[in-house]
Amino acid sequence: MMKYLQKLGKSLMLPVAVLPAAAILMGIGYAIDPAGWGGGSPIAAFLIKSGSAIIDNLPILFAVGVSLGMSKDKDGASALSGLVAYLVVTTLLASGTVAMLQGIPVEEVAPAFGKIGNAFIGIISGLVGAGCYNRFSHVQLPQALAFFSGKRLAPIMTSVAMIAVSGILFFVWPVVYGGLVSFGESIIGLGPVGAGIYAFFNRLLIPTGLHHALNSVFWFDVAGINDIGKFWGTVAGGVKGVTGMYQAGFFPVMMFGLPAAGLAMYKSAKPEKKKVVASLMLAAGFAAFLTGVTEPLEFAFMFVAPGLYLVHAILTGIMVFIAAQFQWIAGFGFSAGLVDYLLSIKMPLANNIFMLIPLGLVCGVIYYALFRFLIVKFNLKTPGREDDDVSDEEMHVSLANNNFKEVAQVILEGLGGKDNIVSIDNCITRLRLEVKDSTIINDKKIKTTGAAGIIKPSKTSAQVIVGTQVQFVAEALSELVK
Repeated sequence: MMKYLQKLGKSLMLPVAVLPAAAILMGIGYAIDPAGWGGGSPIAAFLIKSGSAIIDNLPILFAVGVSLGMSKDKDGASALSGLVAYLVVTTLLASGTVAMLQGIPVEEVAPAFGKIGNAFIGIISGLVGAGCYNRFSHVQLPQALAFFSGKRLAPIMTSVAMIAVSGILFFVWPVVYGGLVSFGESIIGLGPVGAGIYAFFNRLLIPTGLHHALNSVFWFDVAGINDIGKFWGTVAGGVKGVTGMYQAGFFPVMMFGLPAAGLAMYKSAKPEKKKVVASLMLAAGFAAFLTGVTEPLEFAFMFVAPGLYLVHAILTGIMVFIAAQFQWIAGFGFSAGLVDYLLSIKMPLANNIFMLIPLGLVCGVIYYALFRFLIVKFNLKTPGREDDDVSDEEMHVSLANNNFKEVAQVILEGLGGKDNIVSIDNCITRLRLEVKDSTIINDKKIKTTGAAGIIKPSKTSAQVIVGTQVQFVAEALSELVK
């Protein structure tokens, strides 16, 4: 089950990765016309609407991305199946259709059906599309129907399956929607405290990938909060000083806190290990500061020092609470890094945005001091402190030098050779591997490449924390296995 959820989390990163394009377009548009929301400049309106085309249709992107990511061979027919599933369910459960089915005026239809085109339904559509593709893409029909065999059959069966799913959702979705709205309203009712609670659980769920589901409640239009859409002006209803409070406090953590934690781990490393740790922490810290991609840093200590990760989650909650309490507001289209911070400066709903910088500096000091103290006090085995860690002399090839083929070759040897590999996949920072036997994996050899760590969820699966260069390593590794 955990493996399935992790694969789902990875699949969601494909559509989420499109958001920076929307942020750049809309950020430039609002910089040109910060007061008129595009109404005072045709160029600004063109850019803003171009960006909103992405954010407004994020549920469709989720349906396509999840279906593609969850399919067994990443074929385009699976993406089409996800789209078909989404179109079927959103048409059958639209307010107008439901009104006809129930024989009542549209105004009396449950509000849940007015929100059927959301991220949650997009994910469900993607899962159904991928499931049908995996099941039917190799089915051979009788000769008279041979044209519809194989991959052509997948979207056809998806449409049939989604009719049944829509029938279930007809009764279930209003209940689910009501629960999500209640949860969202309870958090909204708590104000800044609720924002802090959300941020705490957001970090805690990172290892499982379930943080995407939680994010969809607050960042997107699942329960009516839509913090990202309202901040960037793609939908009405934003309130200055309030909209963006589920995003703003992440900037101090990702731009300053986690890089400072990386510095603390470097300073705490054994002297002979510091060169290796420095290259890892410098690259991971820069990625967190610039783009808000924090997985390389978080996975460096998440499993080796879970107590330290709990402290990180608590500190994140506190920072989000403080930013929300004092209404220091910024927003992001991708993640809370420098790029999104600069783009959001000119946004109409940005509020006291420059106060996030001193808060970030304080956050960095707290992270460094607390991490340094806890690592040394409790002898936590963070990078550079493990007994079997990699020394400078053993560091033959490195990710820092972009030697992806050499890195892949060393990783392949550490994994036990190509005979031990069943499948290769990757998310935004990790190699995700199915293997025949994870117990024969040589962690020490793999770490000579500069990889942050190796995770073995089961005897037949493994993950290698590579960082944002993972795509190139995965491609090189796949070529070697072929």
